[in-house]
Order: sequence, then structure tokens, then C-alpha cells
Amino acid sequence: MRNPLTKPEENCLGQFRVLVTMLICAASMPSAAQTQTATSVSVQVDLSKPQGKYKPIYSWFGYDESNFTTMKYGKQLLRELHDLSPVPVYIRAHHMLTSGNGVAELKWSSSNVFSLDANGKPVYDFTITDQTFDEFQKAGVRPMVELGFMPKDLAAAVPGVDAYQVHYPGQTMAGASNNPPRDYAMWSELVRKYTEHLVDRYGKEKVSTWYFEVWNEPDIIYWHGTPEEYYKLYDYAVAGVRSALPNAIVGGPASTGPSSEKAAAFLDNFLKHCLNNKSAADGKPVPLDFISFHPKGHPALVDGHVRMGLANELKAAENGFQIVAKYPQFINLPIILSEADPEGCAACSMKENPANAYRNGPLYATYTAAAIKALFDLQDRSRVNLIAMLSWSFEFENKGFFEGFRTLATNGVDKPVLNIFRMAGLMSGGRVLTSSTGQVSIDDIMTNGVRQAPDVDALATRADHEAAVMLWNYHDDDVPAPGAKVQVTIAGFPVGVKKVMLEHYRIDDTHSNSYSVWRVMGSPQTPTAEQYAQLKEAGKLELLQSPEWVDVTEGKVTIATDLPRQATSLLRLTW
Repeated sequence: MRNPLTKPEENCLGQFRVLVTMLICAASMPSAAQTQTATSVSVQVDLSKPQGKYKPIYSWFGYDESNFTTMKYGKQLLRELHDLSPVPVYIRAHHMLTSGNGVAELKWSSSNVFSLDANGKPVYDFTITDQTFDEFQKAGVRPMVELGFMPKDLAAAVPGVDAYQVHYPGQTMAGASNNPPRDYAMWSELVRKYTEHLVDRYGKEKVSTWYFEVWNEPDIIYWHGTPEEYYKLYDYAVAGVRSALPNAIVGGPASTGPSSEKAAAFLDNFLKHCLNNKSAADGKPVPLDFISFHPKGHPALVDGHVRMGLANELKAAENGFQIVAKYPQFINLPIILSEADPEGCAACSMKENPANAYRNGPLYATYTAAAIKALFDLQDRSRVNLIAMLSWSFEFENKGFFEGFRTLATNGVDKPVLNIFRMAGLMSGGRVLTSSTGQVSIDDIMTNGVRQAPDVDALATRADHEAAVMLWNYHDDDVPAPGAKVQVTIAGFPVGVKKVMLEHYRIDDTHSNSYSVWRVMGSPQTPTAEQYAQLKEAGKLELLQSPEWVDVTEGKVTIATDLPRQATSLLRLTW
């Protein structure tokens, strides 16, 4: 909630915000025909009908370039991620074991933890990795430790793989950093020493709350070996972790979204390995504390506009849940979607792929809101235990403002999508029953996408003395369209509650949207200090109106709002 505008500079920001609103509204004014077709939607929320836990699946983030962790805007963003949630925020990053000089490139980083001396003896250097993990600790976030990729001196020879590193825009996964180890026992010892060092530096109690995940997407080019060789890699890695920290939380396989037969078979066969086989490392049962895979959407450019592919992400998630649900021994294990995104390449800017233009504006946020509810619903349907939908998005240092990377912030300026996670962090307790006359059913979304009527729907929670309703007006096609007139009826307040305090937050073209402000400025790549301050302010989560007390009548509250296309609201009520 923002403070009243009392200082002169704050008055300037307020006046600028009004100007931005006027200019954007004028540019996007719907035609008379569009106005006539605006939909009216009724949303019903019943706080007395629980639907399951509201788990903080939103509080997980990741990125390729682990060395961004210690850079100016990376450090700043980590602290913002910590602050958006009352529960622990987890961070996953690639290249924690990769050889190199510690300088980040697109889709590449390194820590140089492991090398061999002239006599072929292992040498361990934790200088760079300590800087990374120290920054996690300073920010108050928890690592999800991804064990990858293969150090240069440990990589086995693979036919056709000559270089260790392939630079972007080349296929960065094509180098020997993604080869199997030439010595699995040495790989296990590397992982043991690495875990032992983390325990010594940060303490057993703290590291025992972290998650250790073996590799990344071993069903595609990220792994230059067979599935069976990955199982062996997993066995030896887990044995190494557990020898240093017996109660460590370990899992995998971090495979791609099981929407294809190949990806589905890989996940299924990995689970069979853990269930039926003995560890190649020690002959004991194969430990598995969580299951991870990566459902992704598929946006495209259609007739000059972006069309999202939410259906692809949800179908991949459902397939994965159903695979897990086949195994009674695994059905209660935590599922971590350790990358769950609208598409697959965070480092591919909209200059390279125009379909990635969704990343700067409110569409990305609204897509994410719809995905959060759908993933909860799919979890409930399969009766599995989803704990995370990790957003593979962070920031890129030394790039232009709003260049169209899949990021949460640009040069220290928060983008609209970051505010959907702030909204989610304001929800707590348990999920409660909602219904909407504007809802597109989850089966329709997975079959046809959201290509006809928009999905105007809600996710609601209730905790002690508070409730929250997230509303969105989502459509796959990012084209001008009329909004929806939404009436939200919230029932089931405790007996004796006569008034509630309403805070109404909004993400749309003119709220919680630094991109719109930047465009009205003329899209400056070197904004002045005053402009930068305005962009920083515009990146915050914004109230649509001042907080107000609302009467509760016969246990109900009714709230009316106009919800533009590709907009998201959060109604937060306290008593």
C-alpha cells in the first residue's frame, strides 16, 4: 500500500502517473462495437467451503546464469523476491559445477569448483560458489541446489563433442559441459565434497532445508548420454550428497514437460528405476524425496499478434501428475515443477522471437494467475502433492531496458509479472470454493486453449481474520478487446463480522506496470534520474483505489469492478 502523496517529488510522480493513464487509455480506447460486447460476469466465493491447502507454489524462481547472483541488479532482485512472500523463497540456478572464470554470458555461468592437478588428483576451489551462496544467505532466500553441469576435467569424451563451452547464440548445451563423467566415483566424491563444504559453511540445520536436484533436462541435449547413464549419474550424485548430509532432500529428474511420448517415457522410467532398482553407487534402494519436471507453454505470432499457449503447459503438467499418480509409493512425494513457464528460452529476446513480446506487459502476469489456479486444480484431480511452480525468470545484467527477455525486472526496474507473485504472497490459509460465469473450464483450456471467450475467473483463500480473491481476465490472443464488468459476491464470513477492510490491487495497462510508463516516456535506454525514479515507482504493486471499509450484510460482501482484458486484481479483505 502506498503512502499519501505529500512530498513534492511524490506529487510529480502522481501527476506523471495520471498522464500515463490518460495517454494509454486514449491509445487503447475500444470502439463502440467493442464496448457493446463487453461481458458481465458474476463470481461467487464461499469462504465456508474449503478446497484444499493454499501452498506457496509461487515462491520459487530460477535462472541459467548463476553468476548474476552476485551482480548489482541480481543482488537487488534477490532481496525483492525474499520480501514478496511470508514463506521461504527458493532459488534454482544452472552451472553450479561448471568450469570457467565466473563471468556470466547468455545461458552460461561457471564456478570452477573442480579441476585435476598435473598428477590427476582432484583440486577443489569454492571461491566463486561461496560468493553465490553467501549472496543467497544475505538475501534470506534458500537454494535449490542443482547438481550440474560437468566440470571440464571430469567430462568424458563423447563423439562429435569437441568444445567444452559453446557460446550463445550457438547451442550452449552442445559442449562437453553436458557430457557424462569419465569417472562416476570421482563425480560422487565431487558432490560429497561440495555438500560437505555447504554444510561446514552454512550449518547442517540450514542446508537440511534445501533441495538437491540432479542435473537439468537429461531427456534432451542437456545430457549427452543415455537414460541409463543418467540413472547412474543420479545414483552416484545422491550417494555423494547423502554421505555428507544423511537427511538431505534429494530428487529429480528435472526432465522436460511430459507432453511428448519420449519425455513421458523418460519420467516414467526414472520413477521405475527409483522404485525397482538398486543404486549403482552402493547397492541400496535409490533415494527419492521429490519429483521434478518442466511443463512449458508455447506462444506464437499469429496475424501480427502474440498468441499464448497455456494449453501446452497445463497438458504437460497433467501428464506428469498422472504418471506420478500411477505409483502409490510416490503419489504423496512433493512435486516440484522446477521450470514452469509460457515457453522455453529465457535468454531469447523478443528481437529474436517476436512471440516473446508478451514478457514486458500485463499479459505475462495474467497468464501466470490463470496457470496458478489451473495447476492447483490439476493437482487436486490427480491427488498428487504439488509444492512448486518455479518461474524460470530472473534478470539479465548489462542489457537494454525492456529488451524482451523472460525476466522479472530490467535494469533494476520491476516488470508487471513480478507483481503477480506479490499478489500471490498476499494470499494465505486454505483455498475456498469459487465459481464464475466467465470461467473457461480447465478441460476446455487444455483442448482448445483460451481462443474464443476470455477466461474471467478467480482463485480465493481464507485465513484467520482475512480472505483474498485473485481475479483475472485472460485470453491467449493479445489483441485489443473490451473488458468485463465483474460482480464478486463473497459469502461465508464468520458470524459477528459486520465490516471488512478492502484493499484492491491491480495489474493492467495503467497500474503496477513500468513498461507502459517507459513507453510513454519515449522508451529511453538511458533514462534520467527522475525518469528512473518514476519507473521504479511504477514497477511496484499498486492499489486500484484507496482502502475502504465495506459492510457485511447477511454474511456477504458484494464488490463490483471493471476488469480490462489481460488484467489481474487482488481483493484482500481483513477483519
